[in-house]
Amino acid sequence: MDPPQTRFTALLDEHRGIVLKVAATYCREAHDRQDLSQEITLQLWRAFPQFDPTRSFSTWMYRIALNVAISHLRGAARGERTSALDDVPESHSALHVDDHSAQLAENQQLRMLYAVIERQSGLDRALLMLWLEDRSQREIADILGISESNVATKLNRLKERIREQLNNPDPTSHGAQT
Repeated sequence: MDPPQTRFTALLDEHRGIVLKVAATYCREAHDRQDLSQEITLQLWRAFPQFDPTRSFSTWMYRIALNVAISHLRGAARGERTSALDDVPESHSALHVDDHSAQLAENQQLRMLYAVIERQSGLDRALLMLWLEDRSQREIADILGISESNVATKLNRLKERIREQLNNPDPTSHGAQT
């Protein structure tokens, strides 16, 4: 049997994308993402002795990573925030569009989407990220520790709120809700 550190390292390497996705969802700046990734990794290591190997490692990892990220977000809301997602640079678009006006419109839509995502609560960001990854409602429920019916209800409300916020981008008109 492998020592715990070897097993942990192998599992972390196999599922590294989860840590990176969560960090990217909650932090805009590279140094903030790196700090959050390190904090997530530390908390995963601390919790690893309680990991049940009969369960899905990725679900367990998501749960811890999202809890750390949401705690990080709460700390940022208390005045420790270092970045804003609505400050997306014009060069952010990965598409090379010859028509400059089409590129500007796309960048504006991307900035609006990032601004809307940033206004969501920590739980709603997690829900949105998992839904965008095509996770099933059962998986999302397991990861977030809520019921499947609660996932469905929250997703429907979140999608409606995002539609409203994209149609009315004034951040004072619609606050983040849970």
